[in-house]
Amino acid sequence: MNRTTYGLDIAKNVMQLHWVDGETGEIERKKLARAKLSEFFAQRQPARVAMEACGSAHHWARVLGGLGHQVELLPARQVRAFVRSNKDDAADARAIWLAAQHTDIRRAPVKTLEQQAVMSLHRARSHWVSVRTATINMLRSLLYEFGVVLPGGKKAGLKTISAKRAEIDVQLPQPMRRLVDLQLETLKGVDLSIDRLDAEIAEQQRQLAAARTLREVPGIGVLGATALAATLGDASGWRSGREFAASLGLVPSHSGTGGKTHVGHLSKRGDPYLRTLLIHGARAVIAQAKVKPAWLEELLRRRPLNVAVVALANKMARTVWALVAHGRAYRSEWKSTPPSGWGAQAQTA
Repeated sequence: MNRTTYGLDIAKNVMQLHWVDGETGEIERKKLARAKLSEFFAQRQPARVAMEACGSAHHWARVLGGLGHQVELLPARQVRAFVRSNKDDAADARAIWLAAQHTDIRRAPVKTLEQQAVMSLHRARSHWVSVRTATINMLRSLLYEFGVVLPGGKKAGLKTISAKRAEIDVQLPQPMRRLVDLQLETLKGVDLSIDRLDAEIAEQQRQLAAARTLREVPGIGVLGATALAATLGDASGWRSGREFAASLGLVPSHSGTGGKTHVGHLSKRGDPYLRTLLIHGARAVIAQAKVKPAWLEELLRRRPLNVAVVALANKMARTVWALVAHGRAYRSEWKSTPPSGWGAQAQTA
């Protein structure tokens, strides 16, 4: 028997449902309070529940999955195309239901509690790093208004303030001196928070087997290993390393008509945080590695540096998927074998 498909638009307090009755063909709509959602689905036969992959979606996916339902998380951008006219909760739920009928829309894998906890550490660290950068830039701009010019860079700017504080204070009125003290004290607290998060992330890297494996890949450090391990899970959410790399926006976008296809710049889809970690890691490998792969050396000779950086980042993304999906250890001398089956036939056609 085919399962009923529910389109569920989630929110903080009010949830909207859209489905079609399998027996009568009647279109059903229902608005539920947050507290009533689990009770509603607990009384239903196992069904397919589609939601947008947005805030709290993974929580509800775990809750509804625990009740025996099949939960699918759809990319919000691809659901938006199915909103017919005015946007409201009922229209969103209908759009989710319609999008769920299209099997070519890739579903986002549901994260476990442990995966979300690790990624929360990364999000918090990224937040405090941005706060630190903004605080230093604000302090730099305020001092500039009083004729104090700090050199570029976080360390150089703070070092100059410390070394020349007496000279700087001569140029500042009393309220501004107190403001500088306050901002410097704030920066100390932010640095402490970042250090604590770094220590917690390093501890997660020691505990996660997948993170320890990914740490062996050149260009992947503690941040990259833990974030990639938490994102991949068991890697079953992606059919191949190529699909995983594409989901991170590490492939060129393309458009075409009339049989002509134009390949453009990077698509930059997916998680920008993971993409940034991979690209920075690839750039470090190119700059510091004494021995580089032959294909990378050849690419560097004929293409711009940034093209080679992204190509290596793409290769790293494919590698980490393969290591997690197949449970292998990293081997620098590994040679991949051509695919078998219809995929190989399509490549040779």
